[in-house]
Amino acid sequence: MKFTFTCKKVSLNDSIKAYAEKKISKLDRYFRDEANALVTFSVEKDHRCVVEVTIRSGGTLFRAQEESRDGDMRGAIDAAASTIDRQIRKNKTRLAKRLRQDALVSDLPAEFEVSEEKEFNVVRTKHVAVKPMSTEEAIMQMNLLGHDFFVFRNMEDIISIVYSRKNGGYGLIETDGLENG
Repeated sequence: MKFTFTCKKVSLNDSIKAYAEKKISKLDRYFRDEANALVTFSVEKDHRCVVEVTIRSGGTLFRAQEESRDGDMRGAIDAAASTIDRQIRKNKTRLAKRLRQDALVSDLPAEFEVSEEKEFNVVRTKHVAVKPMSTEEAIMQMNLLGHDFFVFRNMEDIISIVYSRKNGGYGLIETDGLENG
């Protein structure tokens, strides 16, 4: 697994990064090809240590953001690795085509077993006109509707999505534009 570390508002010694590599590398057994892990460390104003882990393998992304209130960066690393492990186990049948065939052990101890969702049940389908607008207009529209996300066409004619982030602020997803008419 290839690692990229980013530190926001904190400088860390190599022992924390080595600890993160050791813990997150255990997830490498799930992947056929070499995966890339982006690990972001940050400390918030109230001394919360936040670790965000994004693992990319092929076309699949796994992401976890965990925090430790007691200033323990290692605890946040453990929690993030555990969250991704649970995501993989929960979706093991669906992911079997993308992960190594022998990666998911079927006879896990009961305390590690996570029940898998049987199917994704789409309960409503909406058709929307994707209108050209600025990112600011899209955020305003999203807030007026009371939604967590909003799909729009930006001024460069690219399908984009704005969304509310859990920790405050907004996110923006822009498609690569290849599938746009």
